[in-house]
Amino acid sequence: MSEPSSEPLRLPSGTRCWVVTDGKAGDEVQCVGVAEALGLHPDIRRIAPRRPWSWFMPWGPADPREAPGREGGPLAGPLPDLLIASGRRAVASLRAVKAASAGRTFTVFLKDPRTGAGTADLIWVPEHDALRGPNVVVTLTSPHGLSAARLAAAAADPPAAVAATPRPRVALVLGGNSRHHVFTDADIARLADHVRMLADAGVAIMATASRRTPTQLVERIRSAIAPGRGFLWDGTGPNPYAAMLACADAVVVTADSVNMTGEACATGKPVLLFEPTARGGAPPAKQKRLIEGLKRHGAVHSFQGKLEGHAYEPLNSTPIIAAAIARAFIRRTRNVSATG
Repeated sequence: MSEPSSEPLRLPSGTRCWVVTDGKAGDEVQCVGVAEALGLHPDIRRIAPRRPWSWFMPWGPADPREAPGREGGPLAGPLPDLLIASGRRAVASLRAVKAASAGRTFTVFLKDPRTGAGTADLIWVPEHDALRGPNVVVTLTSPHGLSAARLAAAAADPPAAVAATPRPRVALVLGGNSRHHVFTDADIARLADHVRMLADAGVAIMATASRRTPTQLVERIRSAIAPGRGFLWDGTGPNPYAAMLACADAVVVTADSVNMTGEACATGKPVLLFEPTARGGAPPAKQKRLIEGLKRHGAVHSFQGKLEGHAYEPLNSTPIIAAAIARAFIRRTRNVSATG
């Protein structure tokens, strides 16, 4: 499917929307971001299929305990007009809701479901995935909840810690060990040294860590931040993440998270990418293709302890995906009304 205009189309406020995932934060954030771009307040439904059903996902049937409409189950209640799902365990639930609604529910799946383009009414995949089809939307980066409006609001009214950070200032977004990457002692020392080089050059650091960030890395980064010229968010109080990105002059992000990289590129500011050690000796081919695409756009540069790069047109795929969903949803609704 060719990319539609990035101008978002909103669905009627009465549209009943479910977001269905197995609770993984990355999957859920993407789905909610798309739903909100459609002007909807989705109902979050988290499934947790038991064995043996979980063994056969995404190809097998849904756990009967999680059948649509089953009282007390995660898919109880009136079925939605729109269902947005992500994660291989959610594929069976998406199919079950579609069947239970006699096809009335419009289904959307984010990322390759591994079960073919016919799995949902509309599928989004990143450019570095192979799945294609007339109902498949393809964009360079992943969807998220950092809309241009949200970033502008965060920049206009930042938390005190962000507002007090002098310029030039960098948002440092730390990930951690993952399926494809591991932060070795050498990686931790190298990243901390690069951050200290920025600080020594007069750059203020606004840092935030994830639940996956190694404790040793957190402590090394904390000691690298010059006193009075930045902070490392300790997890207390409101999360300043959006304000950090909105108010930064550049963003340093670790390459273990595709989602974090995409969110950083939504700012239009230089993104300096730190690549930890790849498990198996080389990063996945998909991730290499993503980084190469971001470099071609002028968004991403390798982090070598200094500021580099220039502003570029922000990369935000969320409104593009939302517009494609809205058009397909409205078109299907009109077709149903005409035949009814």
